[in-house]
Amino acid sequence: MSLPTLTSHSGLELPAIGFGTYKLNGASGVEAIRTAIGNGYTLLDSAFNYENEGTVGRAVTTSGHDRSGLIVTSKLPGRHHRHDEALRTVEESVYRTGLDALDLYLIHWPNPKVGLYVEAWQALIEARERGLLRAIGVCNFLPEHLERLQAATGVLPDVNQIEIHPYFPQAEALAYDAEHQILTEAWSPIGRGNDVLSQPVIGEIAAAHDATPAQVVLAWHVGRGAIPLPKAATPSRQVENLAAADLRLSSAEIDTITALGRPDGRLADQDPAVYEEL
Repeated sequence: MSLPTLTSHSGLELPAIGFGTYKLNGASGVEAIRTAIGNGYTLLDSAFNYENEGTVGRAVTTSGHDRSGLIVTSKLPGRHHRHDEALRTVEESVYRTGLDALDLYLIHWPNPKVGLYVEAWQALIEARERGLLRAIGVCNFLPEHLERLQAATGVLPDVNQIEIHPYFPQAEALAYDAEHQILTEAWSPIGRGNDVLSQPVIGEIAAAHDATPAQVVLAWHVGRGAIPLPKAATPSRQVENLAAADLRLSSAEIDTITALGRPDGRLADQDPAVYEEL
């Protein structure tokens, strides 16, 4: 199926729904990702710390799908923010995938206490100039972090991947990114491990649209301009999730789901202002 796309300030185009690969490893992971590609996913999300860059690369090269139509993503871990380490890590990510370049590479967390994310960003800019990366971005960056990147380098990220789900809607972050034409990707989009899918209002909206609760939540993301990255190992769930792009919720339905937000809605209390990821 052909998905609607969103475009960043630099012209990067991403589909409205991507595919998460966390915990998809080894031969079974290759099969799941290859199946996802066959089912229509083109945006594949991975990370150095997921230890599955090779799995993703193998799935891509054996999928039979045109490489130019796929957007392979990985992420720089916090322990390698120093400039030279960051460059070597990018190189290692590319080597692990077996691909000539990665389409999108993100700084996984800002790690503000360490304070080296500008150094890491400069390394990603250089890696892009060398042709190792086609586009660059960040994860879990607050506006203050984004502003520091722009002030130091003159380069804004194309993408900011952040935690978004109905219990943590992130309206301000979405608005900031949209204002600066930064594409917002949503990790844990259906709230991994929480009970959001059993919320009565989600069920009522799902019944009204003859859809599943998961489809409703994914359609909520799409309706708000975020790009959800659901993970699904089974072909039926992959197809179900992707079909959510065709589900149109009303503004009232989107607002009703957004109202489920909670001050303590984060899944694991990972506040980017203080959280440190290695």
